[in-house]
Amino acid sequence: MFHVEVFRVNNDFGFEGKDASGHTVKMDSSPESGGHNFGIRPMQMLLMGLGGCSGIDIVSILKKQKQTVEEFRILIDGEREAGKDPTLWKYIKIIFELKGNIEPEKAKRACDLSIEKYCSVAATLMGAGCKIHWETKIIS
Repeated sequence: MFHVEVFRVNNDFGFEGKDASGHTVKMDSSPESGGHNFGIRPMQMLLMGLGGCSGIDIVSILKKQKQTVEEFRILIDGEREAGKDPTLWKYIKIIFELKGNIEPEKAKRACDLSIEKYCSVAATLMGAGCKIHWETKIIS
C-alpha cells in the first residue's frame, strides 16, 4: 500500500502533496475558479504523471536493447470533456522526442509497449474512456 498526504497550505485552494519519502508537489485551482497560481492544476499533474510513467518505461526498455538515450522530451496535449462533471480527459496526444544512438523501430516499439502494456497511468486513463494517441520522433 502507498501513502501520501495532502495539506491545504496557501489560501483556499493551495495544497501541497507529500509522499512517504518526503517529496512534495504544490497544487492549486485556476484563478478563474478562485485559485492563486500557487501550483499545478491536479488534472495537469495527471498528464505529467502519464509522461513520467511512460518515460520511465521507455528508457528502461531502450536500455535493455542497448540503445543510448542522450535526451528525452515528452510533449503532451490533452482535451477534457465539456459540460460534464467530472470533466475527464477524453483525448490525449503525446509526442516522444528522443535523441541518441537509437534505432527508430526500437524507439517506436518501446513507446508502443509503454502505452499499450506497461504504463499504469495510461491504463488508468484509457480505462476511464480516454483516447491516447502517440508518436515517436528521433531528433538528430
